[in-house]
Amino acid sequence: MLCFDIRTLEAHAQSVDGLLGGADSVWEEGDSRPVDPGVHVTGRLSSAGQGRFYFSGRFEGMAETTCRRCLTDVTTQVSDDVQLLFAESGLDVAEEDDVVLIPAGERELDLRPALREEWLLAVPAFALCREECQGLCPSCGADRNTGGCTCPPPSDPRWEALRNLR
Repeated sequence: MLCFDIRTLEAHAQSVDGLLGGADSVWEEGDSRPVDPGVHVTGRLSSAGQGRFYFSGRFEGMAETTCRRCLTDVTTQVSDDVQLLFAESGLDVAEEDDVVLIPAGERELDLRPALREEWLLAVPAFALCREECQGLCPSCGADRNTGGCTCPPPSDPRWEALRNLR
């Protein structure tokens, strides 16, 4: 469960133990979505004063990304500690950059959009299928991991003057 009644949160803290699945409506096209069963979220959500709430926890999951060298699909482990401050819009603290705004009069606090952002920041931008990945040939696009290609090595014309000195 990742949605909480604000009135209940004002009375006492809540333990968070939920799953944010890859098919959830919070994900947008182009997002690095989690592999099923999804992102496992644990932590504690408590009141931090009038109209403010603090979440401290952790998420773990597997993300589908693309190898930066050969463009094959890669599944990578993603986990991170998360601290989030939620505040009703209109409060002084709500003007800070690292505060997640809650619309005034809202009855439910939904952790999913903020957790989506944290997930996207934690997913590695430059994943590799393996350390020794050879990548793709820049000329013909052949996968160098499955075999070589017949293309000559690329040359940079800016180095021609130095090559002619030999």
